[in-house]
Formats: sequence, structure tokens, C-alpha cells
Amino acid sequence: MTPFKTRPVLTASLALSLFFTPLIPAHASADLAKKNTCMGCHAMDRKVVGPSYKAIATRYQSQPRTQMVDTLATKIRLGGGGVWGVVVMPANTKISEADAKKLAEWILDSNN
Repeated sequence: MTPFKTRPVLTASLALSLFFTPLIPAHASADLAKKNTCMGCHAMDRKVVGPSYKAIATRYQSQPRTQMVDTLATKIRLGGGGVWGVVVMPANTKISEADAKKLAEWILDSNN
């Protein structure tokens, strides 16, 4: 086979692999959550001190995706209270805005 005949197959393969490959690997964001001590208060599917990631994703699912990411990223960085009860989430000002958005995306995808 000549290289010209295989090019469409390679192009299609590359396109499909990019489509089905998440931009942020799940393990990278889980590691980010561990590194920033999120797992001390949150778990994937059960309440610890704070709500589970699945409960958070469910609560915000009615908002447009970009709004959800921005809302959660802000709460991750600045903290908050009154949404899930009396326990206040402390601010995590050491996390960058980009990493907070990665975490927010990962949390929102936890329902899938």
C-alpha cells in the first residue's frame, strides 16, 4: 500500500482517538484533588464532612456547563457556606484558577 492510500485511515483514526480521549485524564484530576486536600472532606459517592462529588454534580446539572465550571471553581478557590448545611467550606487560595477549573470539570463529570 502506498502512503497516500493509508492517509485517510490514519486521519480518521487520529480524529476518533482525539474525540474519545478526555482532555483532562480522570486520574490527573483525582491526583489534583488529593494534592489539594479535597479528599479530606469529600468523597466520590458518599458524604464525608462535605457533600460527595456526585451530589455536587447533580445539584449543579441544571446550569449551563460553563456557568457550572465557573461557579464550582470559584467555590473551590474562595470557599463558601450555606448551600450544604452549616459546615463552611474553607477557601483554597493556593490553587490556581486553571487547576480549580480542572477540578470543577472532574467533579461535574463524576455523574457519568
